[in-house]
Amino acid sequence: MIRNTLVFLVYALSLFSCSSSSTQETQNTSGTRPSNSNPDPNETENTYTDWLIPVSDVLDGGPGRDGIPALENPDMVKAENASLLSDTDLVLGYKNGNDIRAYQHIVLDWHEIVNDNIGDASLAITYCPLTGTGIGWNRFIDGSDTTFGVSGLLYQTNLIPFDRATKSNWSQILGESVNGSLAGKDIDLITLVETDWKTWKAMFPNTIVISLNTGFSRTYGTYPYSDYKTNTNLFFFPTPKDTRLTLKDRVHAIVIGGFAKVYQFSDFQTAHVIKDTFRARNYLVVGNANFIASFELDASQDSMEFEYVFDGTSEVVLQDNQGRQYNIFGEAVSGSEHLKPSESFMGYWFSIPAFYNTVIYGD
Repeated sequence: MIRNTLVFLVYALSLFSCSSSSTQETQNTSGTRPSNSNPDPNETENTYTDWLIPVSDVLDGGPGRDGIPALENPDMVKAENASLLSDTDLVLGYKNGNDIRAYQHIVLDWHEIVNDNIGDASLAITYCPLTGTGIGWNRFIDGSDTTFGVSGLLYQTNLIPFDRATKSNWSQILGESVNGSLAGKDIDLITLVETDWKTWKAMFPNTIVISLNTGFSRTYGTYPYSDYKTNTNLFFFPTPKDTRLTLKDRVHAIVIGGFAKVYQFSDFQTAHVIKDTFRARNYLVVGNANFIASFELDASQDSMEFEYVFDGTSEVVLQDNQGRQYNIFGEAVSGSEHLKPSESFMGYWFSIPAFYNTVIYGD
């Protein structure tokens, strides 16, 4: 048996007391690390053995598997019908041709995963409120679609989704199955852009957004974790705890293997475009006070010059020295050239060095 420990019941009251708008965290004095017994008698595999991560660091967040309900193909509404969203609310944006969607944090805070089918794309929006990480996953695995749910478990404070096809557990930030029959398998990432609602609407006015009629009774618009986003406390402390930056600074992390490089919003106060090299690859990083995005450059693109041209009235963000223009996804708005999005995501600073050997741009 894995030893008992004191853990915070981060989710349970805020999620199960749906008729209440209380946002106070409570403590579960009988909380445990996951046991070696099957949580579901209908399962044939013991999903709590043979972990690729230290099982002593896998914590039970409280609500259990599916205690936080993931959404599947939620109804979407036009931007003008997006109730409760303010200009400063954060969204995770996705574009597939002319199908443009925003997944707002005020809904993701309560559901953490959205399984969506968009044209030819099988997308899982995975979002961990505790680490502030929103990452797009391809649900097409080993020749077939699956959907992801919330396991109720955490590793290094971060969400552990599970796939419904095999009940394997996955690390969101690592993008890898860490337990079950798919252990060791990497997920294919799908590019998302995190920015505020005002900026996203300016770029893509035809966007649609999750309807608040999700089928669940939740107090959307009320943050379920009190002042967690703005205080200096963590529910669970990762190892190691890296204090080079403020723990909950939102940063942009480019990841390669076991390494990461992070960029801060302050890096773009005077210059909005950075050319950089990391792990022998060339990158273009563009940002302002509301978004950061990055692209991996091939040899010919690395020799080009890029200018930030976003004016808040169209999707055009970059222009190269040949006059070609690009949006925040690196797609050509004029011309045929495109930029390859990097493997990257936004998150709270503390979560990046907990998983990756991390360097900070400018250090």
